[in-house]
Amino acid sequence: MIDQGEAEDTMTNSQKQGKTQAISLHIVSEWETEEIVNLYRVAGWWEKNSDKAKIPALIRGSHRFVVAVDEITGTAVGMGRTISDGVSDAYIQDVVVRKEYRRCYIGFQIIRFLTELCAEDGITWVGLISEPGTMPFYKKIGFQPMEQYVPMIYRKMISDALPE
Repeated sequence: MIDQGEAEDTMTNSQKQGKTQAISLHIVSEWETEEIVNLYRVAGWWEKNSDKAKIPALIRGSHRFVVAVDEITGTAVGMGRTISDGVSDAYIQDVVVRKEYRRCYIGFQIIRFLTELCAEDGITWVGLISEPGTMPFYKKIGFQPMEQYVPMIYRKMISDALPE
């Protein structure tokens, strides 16, 4: 039996092209929770104690949430979203494509679609944080590092950070 990683490596260019042609992008305000959770798992972003019940609110709370669908199987094979006030800035987040669909330009299509939607809304500043090893991909499609800027994450509870 061939695992998905091996299948990707043995797929011909015409097979990959066929997969790309059978993919459609959908702006959604809701989607099957389990399919979205599976995409988060593929990316390694789903923790054991994560609450699936929050997925519908996550989708609705996004500026745009895009799902890539394999039209032959009807399943979600990729996703991405923007977080924004809808006026000035937007952040692309949670872009993931199932392993067997990678290198078929689906991630590129998701990002291009999200940036086009931002432009339609008059949002001209679009940023993202790239995972280790993905910077060449993002550079190829027009993103550049923000020199001397460092992404930061808050790890303390607010009540712990307040002086007594």
